[in-house]
Amino acid sequence: MIEVNRQGEVWVFAEQEDGRLNDVVLELLGKARELGDQLGVSVAAVLPGQKVRDLCSPLIQHGADKVYLVQDDRLGHYQTGPYARVLCELVQKYRPQIVLYGATALGRDLAPRVASAMRAGMTADCTDLEIQDVTDPRTKTLHEKLLLQIRPAFGGNIIATIVNYDQWPQMATVREGVMPLLPPDPSRNGEIVEEKVELDETLLALRLIERHVEPRKVNLKGARVIVAGGGGVGSKADFRLIHDLASAIGGAVGASRAAVDSGYIGKEHQIGQTGTTVRPALYIAAGISGAVQHRAGMEESAKIIAINTDPEAPIFSVAHYGIVGDLKKVIPMMIKALKERR
Repeated sequence: MIEVNRQGEVWVFAEQEDGRLNDVVLELLGKARELGDQLGVSVAAVLPGQKVRDLCSPLIQHGADKVYLVQDDRLGHYQTGPYARVLCELVQKYRPQIVLYGATALGRDLAPRVASAMRAGMTADCTDLEIQDVTDPRTKTLHEKLLLQIRPAFGGNIIATIVNYDQWPQMATVREGVMPLLPPDPSRNGEIVEEKVELDETLLALRLIERHVEPRKVNLKGARVIVAGGGGVGSKADFRLIHDLASAIGGAVGASRAAVDSGYIGKEHQIGQTGTTVRPALYIAAGISGAVQHRAGMEESAKIIAINTDPEAPIFSVAHYGIVGDLKKVIPMMIKALKERR
């Protein structure tokens, strides 16, 4: 644990792979900029890697005042040990008050290792972050401008707000897609701070022999139109209707957890609390009841159309347009109308 530093910066771990930043990094920089402005402190990105200097510019354009750049050939591929060493040494040197990571596979591996080494608290899978004055109920002490780390709990049935009074830096991983990706500002200027971190061989216990990258089958976060099916579709064969409508309308195929658990479609299509968070221009939910876990991942869509046989289904509470009817009849009618319009 490092000493509480009220003037410490707000940091974002700049996760990259093969010289390409993960989208969640740029999403987090927008939120970090907001938090930094509220606290009156600078925003910085921490960028470890091999030949990644070119990534400093987009980080600055998306809100970073500084980029702590650590370049080393041994950081070319992610390993927990050396990356954790980089973060820990920089945290001890600069004493930030907030450190944010994307809740990716890499972020979920790295963040707890750093938090443990720093003896700091950490909240996983946050869906929102706020700055607020908080009174410690144990000591009645008022703590000004603490980070509220907000995340679903108990299967999404409640929202938990977690506060870290004194185990600093305040750390959190944030789910992909929950923070809006703000447009870059090419006029922004920032400082690149080059750092050197000693990496001994004990941290490099693994040797990469072969690397296999599975291509992404669907890009739900980037889709402007999504047609999603739920357990109400009824079968894997009937889920073909969802694919047909998505094809007719030029959209991506999504699904609720019920549809995935039933084997109608792969998990990479899952939308919701335990899947992907999306904000398309149009979201069509067919046979989805609309449990809070699913709504958390799609309710900020610009336009939502719900198709369900139950007029009391919760999905209608967030839908802009609702169709009460059997999707096996409604969807073929929609596809026919689309083809005739063309």
